[in-house]
Amino acid sequence: MRIARFVKNGEVSFGLVGEDESIAAIAAHPFGEIQLTGDRFPLADVRLLAPMLPSKVIAVGKNYADHAREMGGEAPAEPLIFSKPSTAVIGPTEAIAYPQKLSSRVDYEGELAVVIGRLCRDVPAARAVDVIFGYTCANDVTARDLQKRDVQYTRAKGFDTFCPLGPWITTDVDPSDLRIQTLLNGEVKQDSRTSKMIHSIPTLIEYVSQVMTLLPGDVILTGTPEGVGPMEIGDEVSVTIESIGTLSNRVLARD
Repeated sequence: MRIARFVKNGEVSFGLVGEDESIAAIAAHPFGEIQLTGDRFPLADVRLLAPMLPSKVIAVGKNYADHAREMGGEAPAEPLIFSKPSTAVIGPTEAIAYPQKLSSRVDYEGELAVVIGRLCRDVPAARAVDVIFGYTCANDVTARDLQKRDVQYTRAKGFDTFCPLGPWITTDVDPSDLRIQTLLNGEVKQDSRTSKMIHSIPTLIEYVSQVMTLLPGDVILTGTPEGVGPMEIGDEVSVTIESIGTLSNRVLARD
């Protein structure tokens, strides 16, 4: 299934995205048994939002060896986790706001995102699949100059609009070996496969859930491959993941 969150006539709903480029509205939320309302709209007639509003976003740094090296170091032995606030989340086609008064280097980082489907804690890797709702595309936008200045990541990763997600959640895909690409103004900048992750998705869920309780809708960003680089005001960045979809956002100046 492909599950999206959308707005139509001022009302926000979840919906099932069909192969015919339509969306069928879901009653309430998509966790548990899905019930349709009977309303169906062409995708072109609705505005897609971030497919989930998580209580928290947990991201993983340096989870691809080539990216760790391009950042000037080796990958850590254990997953390097940090958080992005829920207020950083935006959806497809929404604008990334470049905080030009505070940063002069803002980078794209295309990533596979895991959406949690149930309340859980201390999940063993062997049972991680039981708590996964699905997968979506993400862009872990980063003010690189602030990251280097601050050492820790909170400010650099936490600006409003610095966590685009979408276009929808795909629930029936094997994430172990998917092609992931990031394009900047149509030019390929990142091109890798999720099979190159150092720490697998089950390992990440086990590691994170030992630290904190995960709630339905929470998101884990699984790390970015090599090829990260700067965006400028006016640019368009797109993250495409095989069997999931494409997440596109423009970069605009922050008010």
